[in-house]
Amino acid sequence: MRRIVVMNTKGGCGKTTIATNLASYYARQGHVTALFDYDAQHSSSHWLKLRNGNAAPIHGVTAYERTPLTMTRSWQLRVPPETDRIVVDTPASIDRQDFLDHVRQVDAILIPVLPSPIDTSAAADFVRDLFLIGKVRGDRVQVGIISNRVRANTRAFQALTRFLGSLDIPVVAQLRDSQGYVHATDQGCGIHELNDSRAARERHHWRRVYRWLEEGRSGLSPTPRPL
Repeated sequence: MRRIVVMNTKGGCGKTTIATNLASYYARQGHVTALFDYDAQHSSSHWLKLRNGNAAPIHGVTAYERTPLTMTRSWQLRVPPETDRIVVDTPASIDRQDFLDHVRQVDAILIPVLPSPIDTSAAADFVRDLFLIGKVRGDRVQVGIISNRVRANTRAFQALTRFLGSLDIPVVAQLRDSQGYVHATDQGCGIHELNDSRAARERHHWRRVYRWLEEGRSGLSPTPRPL
C-alpha cells in the first residue's frame, strides 16, 4: 500500500485539486483507492458526492469528523483490506501533533505552491518545518513540489521558478491555471476523465506526477516540459 500526502500549511494552494485528480487517476488505472479528507471544509468529500456512479470507485474517509465515543480512531479511518493507494488531502491550519502524524509512515509528499510572493515565503517555511520538525528524510520519503495555477511568461511564474530552483527538492510538474480543473471538480471527476480535447494539455503535465510517484526521481527528466 502506498500512502501519498498532499500537504502545505498555506491555504488556497490547490491541495484538494491535486488530491482528487490523483485519486481519480489511480482509481481509473485499476488501483483500489482511498481518499482521506482531513479538511474541515469537506471539499474532497463534496467532490466524491458529485462523482458519477459509473466512474471508477474511490473509498472516501471523512477524517475531519470527530471520532464518536463508541468508536476508536483507527476504526474510523479504516479502509478496505485490498486498498493499495491512499491519497490524503490535508487542511491548511494544522497543529504540531497532526503535522507529525501526517508525515509519519508516508511514502510520498506532494507540495503545491502558487506563483506569488506570499505563497513562496510560506512554502519555504513549510519545507523547513518538514525536514526540521517532521524529520522527513529524503532517502525514505519522496518529497516533490507542484507549481500550481501557473501562467507562463509572467513575472510571478519567473520568480517562482527561481525560488524552486534554490531548493533541493524536485519540481514534479507545472500545472496551468486552467478552467479544465473547475469543470472536472463540478463533475466529481479528474482532469484525465473529462471528455474534452482541451484537457489533453493538462493530462500531459499530470503524467509527470504519476511517473514520479511510481518510478521515483528516475522517472523524470531534469526539468518539466515548458507550459
